[in-house]
Amino acid sequence: MAMDSREIGQQAETWCKQYLSKQGLKFVAENYYSRYGEIDLIFLDKMAEPKTLVFVEVRYRKPGSLVTGSETVTSTKQKKIIKTAQIFLQKEQHFADLNARFDVVSISSENTNFIADWQSHAFDANAW
Repeated sequence: MAMDSREIGQQAETWCKQYLSKQGLKFVAENYYSRYGEIDLIFLDKMAEPKTLVFVEVRYRKPGSLVTGSETVTSTKQKKIIKTAQIFLQKEQHFADLNARFDVVSISSENTNFIADWQSHAFDANAW
């Protein structure tokens, strides 16, 4: 039985969480909601100087898709992610002194394997 897009998206997020953890990021939270929207994954990058909180948007792309996941994150979506990140930082004061970064990870599949295209610093909160 074929999976629907929600199931595929959830699998892609779970895989992405493991992938970024293997890249050295420390998992903080997932599916963080505010009245403005949702942030898929939040990580701490301890190797960045200074330490950086990473807000990650995960986008699944079907094989052969003509646009990247990053290209599908519109300015409206970016604003929602930034506002949600601001609320997260207000509620989680122990992260307030850290730098913030916004990444997009495009996940595609080849056969039964996921492949990541990780765009660090995909967009900047200062632009809004």
